[in-house]
Parts: sequence; structure tokens; C-alpha cells
Amino acid sequence: MGINEVRHALAWCIGINYTLLLAWVGVFFYAHDGLYRLHTRWFKLSPETFDALNYAGIAIYKLGIILFNLVPWVALYISS
Repeated sequence: MGINEVRHALAWCIGINYTLLLAWVGVFFYAHDGLYRLHTRWFKLSPETFDALNYAGIAIYKLGIILFNLVPWVALYISS
């Protein structure tokens, strides 16, 4: 597998992961109450804890996308 194929695969990974991230943010924003009711069936969570956990999850996922997809893609783009 050459550098161009890896760069192309990383570009697809970036697009797919950011789509999933935006879907998570959209569901969290537009269906917050339903999502909260669904999760409180399984776990005892206050609304503040639920919001904090989702916000932290979104932030960690975004950092993962940047560190494992975007930075290698930029490095390969610059190096070739």
C-alpha cells in the first residue's frame, strides 16, 4: 500500500468519523430529552451528569479523530 492509498484511506476515515461526530451532536442537541429518558432507564443519572458525560465523550472522540486521522493525513500530505 502506497502513501497515496494511505492518504486516501485517512481522508475517508476523517469524513466518516466527522459525520458520526456531527450525528452524535445533532442527536444530543435535538433529541436530548428522549436520549436522557432512554439512558436513565439503565443508569441513575442527573441531567447535569448526562450532559457532562456526553460533552466529555464528544470532546474525547473529536480529539481522537484529530490525533489518529487528521494529523497523520496532514503529515502525509506535507511529506509527499
